[in-house]
Amino acid sequence: MDFHLTVVGLLVGFLVGLTGVGGAALLTPILLLLGIQPAIAVGTDLVYNSITKIFGTWQHWRQKTVHFPIVLYLAIGSIPSGIIAVNLMNWVHQHVQGADLILKKILGFVLILIPLAILAKSWLSRKSPSWNKWQSMSTREKRTPLIIIGAFLGFLVGLTSIGSGSLFAIALMYFFQLSGKEVVGTDIAHAFLLTTAAGLAHMSFGTVHLATVFWLLLGSVPGVLLGSRLSCKVPTVFLRYAISVLIIISGIKIIQI
Repeated sequence: MDFHLTVVGLLVGFLVGLTGVGGAALLTPILLLLGIQPAIAVGTDLVYNSITKIFGTWQHWRQKTVHFPIVLYLAIGSIPSGIIAVNLMNWVHQHVQGADLILKKILGFVLILIPLAILAKSWLSRKSPSWNKWQSMSTREKRTPLIIIGAFLGFLVGLTSIGSGSLFAIALMYFFQLSGKEVVGTDIAHAFLLTTAAGLAHMSFGTVHLATVFWLLLGSVPGVLLGSRLSCKVPTVFLRYAISVLIIISGIKIIQI
């Protein structure tokens, strides 16, 4: 029994519940450091994230904090793009020598990008509200840029499993005047669709370790619940910054491997 994976899930779930920092940015480098092959780490992380986001999507749907037209336009771009990324990864593994090293380098650079995105998201959420030209348009008028953004970020998520939350949340905050709950709900609902599609694509290529998913979930579910309870009582701003710095260091280390 891989109880060490349950401990990892507990730690990641706790930190996600406590700080809101993206789980994939924490989990993927840990799986790599545990010696798991990069493609399997990415595929396993996507399936794990898909399952964890089921509950969040259901809750936000009940709370009516999901904007489904936004989810639809993002998904039109992100789902095909994410699946293409998985197929590209599989092709590279079959035809290119040193594919694992290439993927590690990509993961390292994305792990440096994501904490910067997390900090940008935190900064945007604290800014005094001011309208830009995009926010004054209807959702339908913004469908083309939303599909393009979905395609670009979806490819990145399909390739690395990282960014389904933080990067899309920044796009939502820039393009729309949504409340915090609406940003989170819409983001989680779209991330569920994207990670599910990309995760299933990984499963078709055999790059998902379902036993690892099970042991991670066994720890992460209580971890998220515990962290969420403490988040109201513990100041988490500095902890969020500390975790962001830790993720950046992890990215640099992975690039150097």
